[in-house]
Amino acid sequence: MSDSRLDQELRQAPRHALALVLAGGRGSRLKQLTDRRAKPAVHFGGKFRIIDFALSNCINSGFRRISVLTQYKSHSLLRHLQRGWNFLRGEIGEFVDMLPAQQRIDETSWYQGTADAVYQNLDILRVHGAEWVLILAGDHIYKMDYANMLADHIRTGADVTVACIEVPRMQATGFGVMHVDERNRVVSFLEKPADPPAMPGRPDMALASMGVYIFNAAFLYDQLERDARDPASSRDFGKDIIPYLVPRATVVAHHFNQSCVYNRAPGSEAYWRDVGTVEAYWEANIDLCHVSPSLDLYDASWPIFTYQEQLPPAKFVFDDEDRRGMAVDSMVSAGCIISGSSVRRSLLFNKVRMHSYSELTDTVLLPEVEVERNCRLTKVVVDRGCQIPPGLVVGENPEEDARRFYRSENGVVLITQDMLARLRS
Repeated sequence: MSDSRLDQELRQAPRHALALVLAGGRGSRLKQLTDRRAKPAVHFGGKFRIIDFALSNCINSGFRRISVLTQYKSHSLLRHLQRGWNFLRGEIGEFVDMLPAQQRIDETSWYQGTADAVYQNLDILRVHGAEWVLILAGDHIYKMDYANMLADHIRTGADVTVACIEVPRMQATGFGVMHVDERNRVVSFLEKPADPPAMPGRPDMALASMGVYIFNAAFLYDQLERDARDPASSRDFGKDIIPYLVPRATVVAHHFNQSCVYNRAPGSEAYWRDVGTVEAYWEANIDLCHVSPSLDLYDASWPIFTYQEQLPPAKFVFDDEDRRGMAVDSMVSAGCIISGSSVRRSLLFNKVRMHSYSELTDTVLLPEVEVERNCRLTKVVVDRGCQIPPGLVVGENPEEDARRFYRSENGVVLITQDMLARLRS
């Protein structure tokens, strides 16, 4: 194939691909934040949901045929998708389709794993006639041009391409870890190893799978049918499909730094976060309040799309010495009213109300939180719709915090409505 013809195919390739976003996981490490919602539906960044980042990457990369596979407590997620992701044009083959668990194959079984979730929808997927299938998790925060990864997949002639990120070796114990040769072909794949193998020439680093895969469509469908017949399989891409294929097919690693959409500030890192714990979730949100965060939400060339209610601007009122409505090094979303209170290094979602003489420091307030008078919150995450009672102090007495709320090992406190109800009882 000539170079010009290949270049034309690569530019058009996303139109002939199908993106599958796996959004069925609970995210139990987020504790009570996922008691009522799936992890991809958790709020993030002042106005977004976690799943918006994967979906926006698809749109910005030219992937306009997207199916979202859901299962655990999906009502909040489905409602968000219906409200915020219905702008694609079905008449020209664009869509964000929702595929909740329906017991399509076995009337006694829900999705048994990530691979089974795709397998149970094979009849629907085949109708689209895709040449390639992009599979990704809906619960990570990052910006990535999947079109670059697909182009790499086509150029190498791979059966499957696995996106990977470099991580410190002993931090890779929670990932699938890859060994690659000089052509980036994967020669071994270990799921969550206790002693992760190092990268060649870099003994302190390991190549970790990001849970982002591109398959040739026909090849994928055959492998899912084979895996479904294997009684020993746990029906998971990372545990079963990829390790099985490494010695039997052409599996290629794609380095994240080839497709990452960077913050344009000098020295920016390749940003990818699994906000799967309360501490990681708090830290990633607070990072956005820095002068130049690694995740740039203000980059108009790679926007993050979402559903947003029509709300008035944030308002700050009172300017007395002991009663000043102010926010410093913070992000304050639409519909908020900061009335005679101070906010420092904190992130406030929509429709937060803060009453006089209260103080926030290093705190994340989800939508519709109301903070009554004379409260002090430090290093706290407050779940949606909570009403913080007058005079509540959190973040200054570790023992008292742990007795009343959830407190992480490093001192991040999570407050939910159920916890507050127990205080009042």
